[in-house]
Amino acid sequence: MPNQVFKSGFVALIGAPNAGKSTLLNKLLGQKISITSRRPQTTRHRILGIKTTEDSQVVYVDTPGMHLGGKRALNKYLNKTADTSLMGVDVIVWVKDDMQWDNIDISILEKLKSEGAPVVLAINKIDKINDKEALLPFIQTISLQHDFKSIIPISALTGKQLGEFEELLINLLPEGELMFPEDQVTDSSERFMVTEIIREKLIRRLGQEIPHSVSISIDQYKVEEKITRIYAVIWVEREGQKNIVIGEKGAGLKEIGQQARLDIEKMLDTKVYLNLWVKVKKNWSDNERELISLGYRDVE
Repeated sequence: MPNQVFKSGFVALIGAPNAGKSTLLNKLLGQKISITSRRPQTTRHRILGIKTTEDSQVVYVDTPGMHLGGKRALNKYLNKTADTSLMGVDVIVWVKDDMQWDNIDISILEKLKSEGAPVVLAINKIDKINDKEALLPFIQTISLQHDFKSIIPISALTGKQLGEFEELLINLLPEGELMFPEDQVTDSSERFMVTEIIREKLIRRLGQEIPHSVSISIDQYKVEEKITRIYAVIWVEREGQKNIVIGEKGAGLKEIGQQARLDIEKMLDTKVYLNLWVKVKKNWSDNERELISLGYRDVE
């Protein structure tokens, strides 16, 4: 039997905040590329995850959750990043995690109407849907809202139906060649991945106390023969937030550092010395210059 044609292309993962896009990306790749938490808007940047097989290379584009309102500079950046991530992709996957239709869905649908790429609607978290009998009527109703190429229920957490989901996406991709080396899984730098790991541990530990008022920058990154030394700054917006991050007698910062170091060592496959400092940069999330200085480069 002759070899199948090789398929390659870009697949954008879009949806409302906390729909499970990053969890889906990590599950598809079989490793952690995009950080996750139960807090909405954990993803702040466009992140590529690359999956290469014998007959395809799918470049998944994980995007910040599309949301309404939010006049702060950071919110505008997140929405703009999500919008521009749709440009030039071959397939759009709308990840939806509930059986409701609200203003965010209407807003996303309006964006999709102006895009030329085929759209697949993935109804995620079906492992948490109690009323399974309501799923089919919902699919029939929502199919009238847009000319979806397919509507498929999945679970990014358990992997349910992900094989069929991947096959569906590959069939929609054009014939092509490798766009990235076959052993590459992301275009993100090690430094970027380190800052994301630290931010994830912060979000997971602090929950609602400081949901989006933190950002991370790397002061020094020294790769030595047997150890990598990383000096990073956790930026917050107020003195009170600084005290919360540090915790009583430094216990909070120590725990965050320990958890982050273990994940960074696993990623880099080497011993890591991680030094964390907490500093205040007032109202950085509503200042475009400060956003740019902290690595939010596409804000302009």
